[in-house]
Amino acid sequence: MTPTDKPVDDTDPVLGVYDNHADAEAAVKALSEAGFDMKKLSIIGKGYHSEEHPMGFYSLGDRVKAWGGIGGFWGAVWGLLAAPAVFVLPRVGLIAVAGPVVLALLGALEGAAVVGGLSALCAALVSLGLSKEKAIRYELDIKADRFLVLVHGTPAEVAWARVALAAVPLPASAASTAV
Repeated sequence: MTPTDKPVDDTDPVLGVYDNHADAEAAVKALSEAGFDMKKLSIIGKGYHSEEHPMGFYSLGDRVKAWGGIGGFWGAVWGLLAAPAVFVLPRVGLIAVAGPVVLALLGALEGAAVVGGLSALCAALVSLGLSKEKAIRYELDIKADRFLVLVHGTPAEVAWARVALAAVPLPASAASTAV
């Protein structure tokens, strides 16, 4: 993960924007191995093209299964994070999400989080404390097939997660951005 030249905003719950699922998965695993509370972590992403691979998600008892394209990635991530879900959003398309951000997105979809003309995804991100501008930027990242990893917690927990991630080298292919 390469830091941007912008100062880190400790109130921003987004730990990183990852260009590929392998780097996002490495970040989630690093936080898990560092002892971070996985109930306070979310991921949002697309990162696939449905015309290239068939894709499916289903629940089998207490396990969620994913297959096709990058189904292995979502299956692994959903094994670590709570509340996996798949949504088809206007202006964004099909996205997979896991973690507490699912509740924020559900609230936005049900009209509980209406924010002046924003999409449901942007409204959900704003409800988590992001500025409208950052929410729009992150929605563009999702549309570009990138992955967001977010922390839901105090500024101290967000800072701790950033430090834990900074200590873990990502694969050489990483072209991700810490925010």
